[in-house]
Amino acid sequence: MSRDRKDMTMEITIRSLRDVQEFQGCVDLQKTVWGFDEVDVMPLRFFIVASRTGGQVFGAFNAQGGMIGFLCAIAGVKDNMPYIHSHMLAVLPEYRNQGIARRLKLAQRTDAVERAFQLVEWTFDPLELKNAYFNIEKLGVIVRHYSVNHYGLTTSKLQAGLPTDRLFAEWWIQSPRVQRVLSESQDKQGGEIESAFEKLDVPSDVMGWKAQDLEKAGRMQRQVRERFLDLFQRGFYVNGFERGEETSSYIFSRNFKAPV
Repeated sequence: MSRDRKDMTMEITIRSLRDVQEFQGCVDLQKTVWGFDEVDVMPLRFFIVASRTGGQVFGAFNAQGGMIGFLCAIAGVKDNMPYIHSHMLAVLPEYRNQGIARRLKLAQRTDAVERAFQLVEWTFDPLELKNAYFNIEKLGVIVRHYSVNHYGLTTSKLQAGLPTDRLFAEWWIQSPRVQRVLSESQDKQGGEIESAFEKLDVPSDVMGWKAQDLEKAGRMQRQVRERFLDLFQRGFYVNGFERGEETSSYIFSRNFKAPV
């Protein structure tokens, strides 16, 4: 990272949002980041309710006080255990690759740990390999569940009309795995690979296919879906990710035990 870019990153402020005008900034950022039509934009009242019912709304601000990113999560209960469902994280394109998403997630984790939560969960597109690497190798999530067309069809330009298949990221925020991954160098991969494992290879440029050849992208999505569903049914879970120039790979191990 260049000196100028590092200085700019250091000037970014992350803080919890409480003001209605700041929540409106989250509404506006959705349109810029995802290209949503109005029908798919989460409204102002959603952010207000989330912030006042045990959820989380964090904003990232530049040196001039402009909002450049946000994170929004809600509180939930699963198997009689309270947890945080992280619904949205957005960073403006010109501020990406500067560690801002990581700082938003770390702020989320700090708040959740202070309130004695064990689990933060969110969904992500299996074909968004950059997100997969970030989630698994930089944050330490594991993945055990695949949802077919989870949100139905959406107007997001990033989805390009494909079904909204999603993986569920489980971030066991106080686990030894997460603590180890977060303490390691940002340039080092964190997934532990057991002797008995499976791999799922995905072309590294698959996201580009959405704009160039939607039918080809759809075929790959179906292949990836079938492989995930098969491996999850057989008791495997994702705990590693390998990046490559031509192919990137999800790494699966067996017999996950929740660290609670």
